[in-house]
Amino acid sequence: MRNVIEAKNLSKVYRRGREEIYAIKEVDFSVSEGEFISIVGPSGSGKTALLNVLGCLDPPSGGSLRLNDIEISGLRERDLVKLRRDNIGFVFQQFHLMPALTALENIELPLLFSHRDGNKSRIDSILKRVGLGDRGNHLPGQLSGGEMQRVAIGRALINDPMIILADEPTGNLDSETSQIIFELFSDLNRQGMTLIVVTHDLDMARKAHKMYKLKDGRIVGCVQT
Repeated sequence: MRNVIEAKNLSKVYRRGREEIYAIKEVDFSVSEGEFISIVGPSGSGKTALLNVLGCLDPPSGGSLRLNDIEISGLRERDLVKLRRDNIGFVFQQFHLMPALTALENIELPLLFSHRDGNKSRIDSILKRVGLGDRGNHLPGQLSGGEMQRVAIGRALINDPMIILADEPTGNLDSETSQIIFELFSDLNRQGMTLIVVTHDLDMARKAHKMYKLKDGRIVGCVQT
């Protein structure tokens, strides 16, 4: 199975005056096509920083990162935008839905930026895939927290990404709804989707194939679950 993400000696440094703060320090990390990976660790351990670098939202300060066999170092911003758009779907703790748009329109929104043609049958298929086949015409304010996160997952799927990156996707949800969202991730993985999920919930993290533990910006353990 080929690696869709491969990081070697990856670091991310933030500077505060003369002080250098390592959010990620010399991380070696790879993800194979079709894997389901979880990342856990205490607050400030570098989980979100690592996800942002892996997703090409934030450039690394050192080391090598290959995404879908493309080395990202030295890529121009417009090439990074295309690489993200064509390969990655993002899901965040905050749903980031447009309140004046319906669930269907929120899912469709990325197509406007990627200049791809959408059709109602495709979007209806995504709605059904995330369990919202009868909620497409509802506004976010008419949906529960779990339903809003399902819309956000549908939006992440609309461009047919190779990888889904999720940062604390159940952080604002109760335990029962969190379970439902992770079951949805498991279903997507069984359909062939590659997933990397940052979570503080160890029970949920153990549903992945591998659970990486971060501390002080370093990977300190990997458990096959």
